[in-house]
Amino acid sequence: MMAANDIHALEAVFIPEADNHRAYRNALGSFTTGVTVVTAMTADGPIGMTVNSFASVSLDPPLVLWSPAKSSSRYGAFTGARHFAIHVLSADQDHLSAAFTRGGSGFDGIDVRFNDEGVPVLPGTLARFECAEQAQHDAGDHTIIIGKVLRVAHRQGEPLCFSGGRFGRFAV
Repeated sequence: MMAANDIHALEAVFIPEADNHRAYRNALGSFTTGVTVVTAMTADGPIGMTVNSFASVSLDPPLVLWSPAKSSSRYGAFTGARHFAIHVLSADQDHLSAAFTRGGSGFDGIDVRFNDEGVPVLPGTLARFECAEQAQHDAGDHTIIIGKVLRVAHRQGEPLCFSGGRFGRFAV
């Protein structure tokens, strides 16, 4: 076992600035997250985006959040959407994650349905939160979108995880 002094000696302490952007991203990557795909309907059709900035906000009322980057080509479509769905991916659904990243194939070849609000939903994900936009908050180079959860779909399974720039599984 390492002594406390040895552990502190391994830390790199810095102020996050433009010249150490990569070090800051690496530090953030130490926090393992789940992987989600957020979908919405636009005047041009359905859109989706792979996102790991998802969190629960409140149980009563049921609120969740996610944060699209302002630099995303899909940013305006999502901030303009009044309804959206957040899909939590299972460990065997990395193909869905890839489909909705920049340059991905999107909905091509993917089973998609539409909920009562017209939002595209992906059946069979680990969990799905169908939401109405509750609020938006400016947050630097992102916007925090808070949704009121209207419906939930859930099944048992193992989540897809993202840590240190890589996808993986949770090991017990």
